[in-house]
Amino acid sequence: QVQLVESGGGSVQAGGSLRLSCVLSGPTYCSYEMRWYRQAPGKEREFVSRISGDHNTSYADSVKGRFTISQGNAKDTVYLQMNSLKPEDTATYYCEARLTNGPYALCQADWGQGTQVTVS
Repeated sequence: QVQLVESGGGSVQAGGSLRLSCVLSGPTYCSYEMRWYRQAPGKEREFVSRISGDHNTSYADSVKGRFTISQGNAKDTVYLQMNSLKPEDTATYYCEARLTNGPYALCQADWGQGTQVTVS
């Protein structure tokens, strides 16, 4: 079973930084586009950033210029560097592995448990 494990959340003051990590465990013959989402209490989950297999990236307007998504050399880890954090960035951050190649039954990844980011 393919799993995602997020880490790196915490509590910081406004203007601070955090680096989130998402580790993907699964067959090496599966390919994914990796995404970060976040969900604040009482709100819907929203897109934050994505990185494709060929390293194309995109960001939500609300985080553009402050957040940077990157991928580890082994491609099983995705990072989200968050700078100049604002109170409105407070949320649980989730990683998604969106399957782009490989058998669905063997490659489909469930959502991770999320990591909490609190900015005061």
